[in-house]
Amino acid sequence: MITPAQETSLPETTAPALAIQAGLLDSVETPPAPIPELRITCDDCAAACCKLEVVCLTETGVPRHFTTRDAWGAITMDRLDDGWCAALDRDTLLCRIYDRRPLLCREFEMGGPDCLAEREAAWHNS
Repeated sequence: MITPAQETSLPETTAPALAIQAGLLDSVETPPAPIPELRITCDDCAAACCKLEVVCLTETGVPRHFTTRDAWGAITMDRLDDGWCAALDRDTLLCRIYDRRPLLCREFEMGGPDCLAEREAAWHNS
């Protein structure tokens, strides 16, 4: 068996091979491969957030025909019989009034905790 003092005197190319033979590197673990970053986008989503009730808190220019009043008198985004927002294009699953969408929609963080929860719930309910 090679002692640590002897190993340091060996050429660089020899020391690792001898260390492996001697079993000195058995406890060295290979670092795990990096986990690819999970990129959440609205493009690959089933518009899960568009089934949430959205109160129009501020004036952003939402066309009136996409809104309704709830039982308490608040202006909300109207939802059609399928449960999705009236402003959602059913063919593309994109918002038809994106530049004029309500404040709550603007603040709904893509990939944030609420987004991920809604995507998870939509996945389990499909």
